[in-house]
Amino acid sequence: MNRKMLRFLLPLGLFLVIAAFLGVGLNRDPREVPSPLIGKPAPEFQLATLADPGKAIGRADLLGQVWMLNVWASWCVACREEHPLLVQYSQQKRLPIYGLNYKDQRADGQQWLAQFGNPYTESLHDLNGRVGLDFGVYGVPETFIIDREGVVRFKHIGPLTPQVIRERIEPLLKSLNA
Repeated sequence: MNRKMLRFLLPLGLFLVIAAFLGVGLNRDPREVPSPLIGKPAPEFQLATLADPGKAIGRADLLGQVWMLNVWASWCVACREEHPLLVQYSQQKRLPIYGLNYKDQRADGQQWLAQFGNPYTESLHDLNGRVGLDFGVYGVPETFIIDREGVVRFKHIGPLTPQVIRERIEPLLKSLNA
């Protein structure tokens, strides 16, 4: 192959490779970030509850039931958007919903729940964000579904919507509770 042809084909090939990567990336839903935890045991944790610093709950306490972990904070604007839906969904008692109050002051989290309603079976206080980090939290809100054996089956980044509950969470709950 002569040099002129190589000068033309090399940049063209590089352009096509970059265009292919961009094309794949732009067609992905940014809320669908693959989690390395899907299909693996949820991280071990033991945290005090937001309501009572003397009461702790850990992963082992939640085995034997399908449950939701919703990561939230009083300083989170998107959590305020999601919260009425969580309150409404919790009233259906489809599964226990545990909150993970992430990098928040205890009093701020308690006040927020008192003001906006408390959808949580319990909310755990993760002041330093260690448990959130173990779960691979990118930001709040994030939601996980964990099965009876403690295996993470679903992760959603961003506020839950009626569509996500209807199309993703409800079918998953049916299969996990079958």
